[in-house]
Amino acid sequence: MNWKSVFNFFLVSILSAGVAVGTYYYLDHKNTQSLSAAEFNQSGYHPVAYNLAVAENTDFTLAAEQSVNAVVHIKSVAKPTQNQRGNNRGYFDPFEFFFGGQTPQYQRQPRVGFGSGVIISTDGYIVTNNHVIEGADEIEVITNDERTFTAKLIGTDEATDVALLKIEGKDFPVIPFGNSDVLKVGEWVLAVGNPFNLTSTVTAGIVSAKGRGNIFSGYGQRGGSRAQDKVESFIQTDAAVNPGNSGGALVNTKGELVGINTAIYSETGNFVGYSFAVPISLVKKVVADIREYGTVQRALLGVSVTELAALKESEPEKYEKLKVHEGVYVAGFATKSSAEKAGIKEGDVITAINGNKLKSFSELRAEINRYSPGDVVEVQVNRAGSTKTYKVELKNDQGTTAIIKNRSVTEILGATFKDLSAEHKRNVGVNYGIEVANVTNGKLKELGIKEGFIILTANDTRLASADSFVKIVESILKEDPDERALYIKGLYPNDRIRFYAIDLN
Repeated sequence: MNWKSVFNFFLVSILSAGVAVGTYYYLDHKNTQSLSAAEFNQSGYHPVAYNLAVAENTDFTLAAEQSVNAVVHIKSVAKPTQNQRGNNRGYFDPFEFFFGGQTPQYQRQPRVGFGSGVIISTDGYIVTNNHVIEGADEIEVITNDERTFTAKLIGTDEATDVALLKIEGKDFPVIPFGNSDVLKVGEWVLAVGNPFNLTSTVTAGIVSAKGRGNIFSGYGQRGGSRAQDKVESFIQTDAAVNPGNSGGALVNTKGELVGINTAIYSETGNFVGYSFAVPISLVKKVVADIREYGTVQRALLGVSVTELAALKESEPEKYEKLKVHEGVYVAGFATKSSAEKAGIKEGDVITAINGNKLKSFSELRAEINRYSPGDVVEVQVNRAGSTKTYKVELKNDQGTTAIIKNRSVTEILGATFKDLSAEHKRNVGVNYGIEVANVTNGKLKELGIKEGFIILTANDTRLASADSFVKIVESILKEDPDERALYIKGLYPNDRIRFYAIDLN
């Protein structure tokens, strides 16, 4: 009886387990069929054809070998300058002051900076960043084969942060230009430069984004120019870039130059995952103009625009009436606007230039900066839901298509300037100001200003040195044409105070 009970128990257990397993497989199969049927019966659903082929390994060695020899190490040296107290601006040694029992000594220490550059021609033209060499009195270039050259500064463009240098020689290795317009997000790129003075360093990453703008909007001034004056349409990558990489090469896997590494986005000053490069499509135009004319021939549409996101925030009712939500809103026009003359109206949304779609002001500005004054572009706008296209002849900031030469402050004003010695200040009875010297044809002569005139202030700023005056005038020249006014106050020795207004256009 005991064996019979045990046998019946095991028999019932086996049957129960079999029923449970069978039920599970039945229900699982039924649910799978139902799910599959539901997926394929969805409206508009198309099954995805997965490509199960394994991606080939990417070999960067050829691109690295073709690039590394054309990337140079740049050393810029800025000599100490005189400050307004007559001391050399430089390093103050607190130990000598507090423990040496002497008066403060301002050590004559030059400012030294390091960066990278890219040789773009066999006869020695080099492109780098403006901020790498800004303010430098001496520029030294060291090639990958450890030859040292003294470089000549050909010209700079603060708006794009690009500078062009020249070293003497021939048969230099170069990196061929690629096409940054066809770069794709996710494409492999290499950053070649000299981070932390570690020469000939190559890092790899992918293109994270294109047309990235407003990178420096929260940082006020950079490179001596206002953030809003920058032409920003960066290639964003995750290739490691650190201090010293600025001005170096961004190349594709073919070894072609597609950008100039310019900046990183970091709260520490070192790489944290994002770096930015100026597209070579923009760099080519800038360096070509600098080489031929000494300055960039910058083209303008003559419009003031508002980002659609900003319009939505500030004027939601106006935004809701728009029939398009990509592009830039035309808020007004400049004096002598070529866009207004062509038929574009306030309230239009610019959506494309020559067929290239736009989403932001940074993209619009970068697109226009590919062209020169006198070029005609097709501007596509959306006006109350209808698409219209206008042919616009681009103009320079003077409202013409003439070539603008790079003229110095002394050429424009027609004079040179020098600091006042302490004795001269005592004789005249002033404690600040600069002296006008060597007057030739220019703005000052037109106003009757002669040699010996002492300029005390420029646009309400007291002048401590001739250099400070030149910088004030240079900053005014970067303003809109309607704002380029210089107001100076000064006097001749033993004479009354005089005031002059000078139109710098």
